[in-house]
Amino acid sequence: MASAASAYETSNIRNVVLFGHGGAGKTTLVDSMCYVAGNTNRKGDVQKGNALTDFTPEETGHGISINLAVAHAVWDETRINLIDTPGYLDFLGEVLAGIRVGDAGLCVVDAISGVEVGTEKTWAAAEAASLPRAVFVSMMDRDNANFRNTVDRIRAELTPNAMPVQLPIGAGADFAGIVDLLTMKAHMFKGGDKGAADEVDPPAEVAAEVEELREMLIEAIVSADDDLLEAYFEGEELDPGRVVEVLAEAIRDGDVVPVFCGSCQTSAGVPALLDRIVELLPSPDRAVPQTASNGSGEVVLEPGVGAPAAVLVFKTTSEPHVGDLSYFRVFSGRITNGIMLLNPGRASTERLAHLAIPHGVRRVDVEVLNPGDIGVVTKLKDTHTGDTLCDGASPVTLEGIRWPAPDLSLAVTARTRADEDKIGSGLSKLHEEDPTFAAGYDPERGQTIIRGLGEIHLNISLEKMTRKYGVNVDIHEPRIAYRETITRTAEGQGRHRKQSGGRGQFGDCHVRLSPLPRGGGYAFVDSIKGGVIPTKFVPAVGKGIEEARRKGVLAGYPLVDFQAECYYGSHHSVDSSDIAFQIAGSIAFQKVAREANPVILEPIMEVEVETPEEYMGEVMGDLNQRRGRVLGMESKGRRQVVKARVPQAELYKYSAALRSLTHGKATHARSLAAYEQVPPHVQERVIAESRRDDNE
Repeated sequence: MASAASAYETSNIRNVVLFGHGGAGKTTLVDSMCYVAGNTNRKGDVQKGNALTDFTPEETGHGISINLAVAHAVWDETRINLIDTPGYLDFLGEVLAGIRVGDAGLCVVDAISGVEVGTEKTWAAAEAASLPRAVFVSMMDRDNANFRNTVDRIRAELTPNAMPVQLPIGAGADFAGIVDLLTMKAHMFKGGDKGAADEVDPPAEVAAEVEELREMLIEAIVSADDDLLEAYFEGEELDPGRVVEVLAEAIRDGDVVPVFCGSCQTSAGVPALLDRIVELLPSPDRAVPQTASNGSGEVVLEPGVGAPAAVLVFKTTSEPHVGDLSYFRVFSGRITNGIMLLNPGRASTERLAHLAIPHGVRRVDVEVLNPGDIGVVTKLKDTHTGDTLCDGASPVTLEGIRWPAPDLSLAVTARTRADEDKIGSGLSKLHEEDPTFAAGYDPERGQTIIRGLGEIHLNISLEKMTRKYGVNVDIHEPRIAYRETITRTAEGQGRHRKQSGGRGQFGDCHVRLSPLPRGGGYAFVDSIKGGVIPTKFVPAVGKGIEEARRKGVLAGYPLVDFQAECYYGSHHSVDSSDIAFQIAGSIAFQKVAREANPVILEPIMEVEVETPEEYMGEVMGDLNQRRGRVLGMESKGRRQVVKARVPQAELYKYSAALRSLTHGKATHARSLAAYEQVPPHVQERVIAESRRDDNE
């Protein structure tokens, strides 16, 4: 067997991204495949904190995958790059990064719970990327495991193209082997921790089911090839090699999604899975061709060693005493140690020294990486996640990664003066490692706001900032970005006069404020006639109103959706000035806005909750308690999607509440829908809180 550090031809590389719901067994399966293949000398355990691809303190501490990680298993002279991704949707960005650089996906579904919300979401992401997929039904050795029921749910909720290629023999404590429906041989497990099995004829008790599934599989395969179809209908014996070739083509095209099974924990079925990954999943030179922009149009990249180099950086991490690590996928050309490449997006060049391939936390040094390889390099000067590096003589830009927009916010404050000095750089470094994490100071709310994909995402990001960058922060509920508006038309005078010796200040304007439709913003209208206010001073009135409206008149929030009309006034030939009319405009606004029945507006979020049907009552009751208005419901497989509009003020820590209500089986997304007038009792509370804050 070739060593992992050897250069592998593109045809002998497989890039497989593992995805699925949290707890389905992805990380354990990666450990098992690497152990069975001989690329690790022990099989790690997520619960013991020594899993191959869960190695950060945050992952070992929480017992879940948080980061995308890459390991490799060498099997049948083929290097299988295994891209392990988190199952919690708070870390969906890591899944999307893995999908972007994979040539095939392996969806792990546990045989007890079946298809769950995380399975559906990550499957949809893989489907949107047109990624060829296979399914591994895990935990066949656990109580209540049910392969046929799981397959039925996969077909109903994920894809009708799911087709078993293996059939388990028994389940739970009686899980004794698998039948390969292509070879019609049974693999009876011999025990041990490497999935060793004897190849025998299928047992009589599964013969009928084997025949049924074998016929379904063969019909699906031959329908993709005219010659095989003709031979099948004429009763001829099918060429096994050609059957495998056509099945591989059907998988690549998405016409068939093969379903395998086994146990990640005991490695039962893992050797057979490795065989089929090599045989059936596409190598980089047989995957869907990659395109890139060369500045004047799209070009198809040739996955050959003689083609100009083009790589995509899909992940950046930082390690103490090492610095930044840049993970990249080679899409075209050969990468050699020390090569100089252009970063076209930043007009800079980078030297790729100390090339390595990732294997969990370890890096294996290599001299050459061929098209299709996944590598890692340290100390790039100005290259970030999503950047392309390419041959300077043939510059191209690969499509980056479409990150999900962070939709959950928390406010943070530095715990000490020392933390205050470092908080900016710490938050910036977190964003560099994780583009779905964002942070910035919001002057309107007077708070530093961090944004992410969920509460777990944000809390773990802050844990990482403390560990890696020594920055401690306290978490607060973000202030709500309320608005104020007026509900009726009013008019009045603003007059500013100041005389204290020498030239004075004089500005006098009459202003009419009128409501605009919601979302109308602010408009200023000049209706002055007869030069009662010189033309050059009228814009100053508008500027004064503009500045004054930013602090409102009720609780200090910007006043919006109104028109200000300056229709009359007076001036002084010597004492009038821009600043005098600005002050007059501000005085007029303060006076008239209070007479125009001002009210407070609050942000209303469009909330979409996806939940199992049995929790519908709890979900809807909770939304109603949060002043929510349910807009409608729709079925999505065995789940229900509830759409509602809920005030943002009522959604603090909603993710945690939803997890508690539904035992972690529901998810939600939110986006700003509109601003609406708050109820009177809420307005009183907001005004009182504003006054209390001012007094403090």
